[in-house]
Parts: sequence; structure tokens; C-alpha cells
Amino acid sequence: MAGGFESDEDDVIASINMVPFIDISLVLLIIFMVTSSYIVREAIEVDLPTAASGNDVSPSTIAIIVDATGQVYFNGEETTMAALPEQVQAEVALDEAVQAIIGGDRGVDYGRVIDIVDVIKLNGVRSFALNIEREGQP
Repeated sequence: MAGGFESDEDDVIASINMVPFIDISLVLLIIFMVTSSYIVREAIEVDLPTAASGNDVSPSTIAIIVDATGQVYFNGEETTMAALPEQVQAEVALDEAVQAIIGGDRGVDYGRVIDIVDVIKLNGVRSFALNIEREGQP
């Protein structure tokens, strides 16, 4: 007896079987949950300073981040201050109008961020911005 009503063996079952649909939905949900947690873990943890007057970040080719320990990352890859000029020059050689976004953790020495600004400007980057988190408007 399918669908909860009495019928003969020759009648067509007119009810929809929801079990396969629910199974597929749950599998897709599990896949989404697993992949989204993997993507979030790949991000570099930085506590950015906040400002009410920040503009939206424009698309950039170079992303330089200094984390709380002072470690420098160039486009997501760990690097050193000694290797940074070479990497910046390589990006400028590919595109002279390259932009840089510099993100520094709130606890990092201000001089460390200024050193990075000097490195990118001395190696051909003409446009750069400091990455911040927006706070509510006063």
C-alpha cells in the first residue's frame, strides 16, 4: 500500500517519493559544510584596525599582510623582508599599473608597515592602500 490509500495493483501510484530528494539535499549540505570550513581555514588571521572613513577595497594584484607575530605574507605566501623587493619587481614587470593592498595586524609595530610601504614604492608600485575594517558611522 503506497501513499497511504487503498488501491488495486493495477493503479498508478500518484504520490511523490520524497526520500531520494531529501538524501541528495543532505549530501549537498554536507559537501557545502566541509568545503566552506576548509576555505575559511586558509585565511591568514589578522586583526585589522577599524576606521569610519575607509573606502571600499579596489581589486589588487599584490596583497601584503603582516600578522600579529610580524611575519610577512606576499599574495598569501609566507616571505621575508629580504625577498619582498624581488617579488614586487616581478609583479611590476608583469603590469606597471599594479596596485598593492597592505594589511597589518593591530598589534604590529607601525614601523614594520612603513618599511613595507617603502619597499613597494621603491620597487615601482605607484598605487597602494592600507587595508582596514569599517566601523559604524558616528
